[in-house]
Amino acid sequence: MCNRLTELRCKEVINICDGSRIGFINDAEIDMITGKVVALIVPGPCRFFGLFGRDSDYVIPWQCVKRFGEDIVLVDVNLEQVRRPRNKRGW
Repeated sequence: MCNRLTELRCKEVINICDGSRIGFINDAEIDMITGKVVALIVPGPCRFFGLFGRDSDYVIPWQCVKRFGEDIVLVDVNLEQVRRPRNKRGW
């Protein structure tokens, strides 16, 4: 089964440890030397109705991905260990 990154963005990520919905895939980290996917990136939850931006992103290592479905991706991960602060953009 081959997927493009644009097709992965339509898939929801679900944690099989506790059954929680993490969100939808936003991006992927790719090792430019080997060409392999290193991690999937899911944006964090919105803060206060989305008015104050988003919380930290979830960077899910490729080894934690267990199964791809038609519309979901199952992962086995501890969410506190995969949080990464969002990049601040200069204005």
